[in-house]
Amino acid sequence: MNNNQDVLNALSKEELIELITIYSKNWLAMDGVWFQTIERKYGMDEAMFHDAEAWKRFTVIEARRIKAFLKLPEQAGLDGLAKALSLRFYANINSDQIERKGNTLIYRALDCRVQTARKRKNMPLHPCKPVGCIEYAGFAKTIDSRITCECLSCYPDITDDTCACAWRFTLHEKEELSR
Repeated sequence: MNNNQDVLNALSKEELIELITIYSKNWLAMDGVWFQTIERKYGMDEAMFHDAEAWKRFTVIEARRIKAFLKLPEQAGLDGLAKALSLRFYANINSDQIERKGNTLIYRALDCRVQTARKRKNMPLHPCKPVGCIEYAGFAKTIDSRITCECLSCYPDITDDTCACAWRFTLHEKEELSR
């Protein structure tokens, strides 16, 4: 009988990194497959509804697990958010850029495998801004409840054609949030 833990323990660091990339691509493919199944049968609006509902839950689960893995404090701040963003499931398969300025962090996805795949298949682009707002805001709030998220550029509202999407995270003091 084969023990899966033994198989993983026998892999080199390079093989484990390659396997993580494979797992990330598999996860993203599954995300796209279920979405496109609903999109084909019921249309984009229905697919977007279910996508938003899934991301409301998944982004919190993902953030909690990464936060625990990194042993981040309850209020991890923007430094904690930057670390956590770099470990998201798709972080190793999409190129991104993080820039800190005072109490803000700008996250830019420089390319997007989802949009690239849809273009390759001659499908309309995924109108990801509404779901992205749920995803990124929920992820950031889970890392630190004082962080808010604002979309700077995301399809269909592209304002920066040098990236796939861009998001601004702002760390607020408690007094600011209660206003």
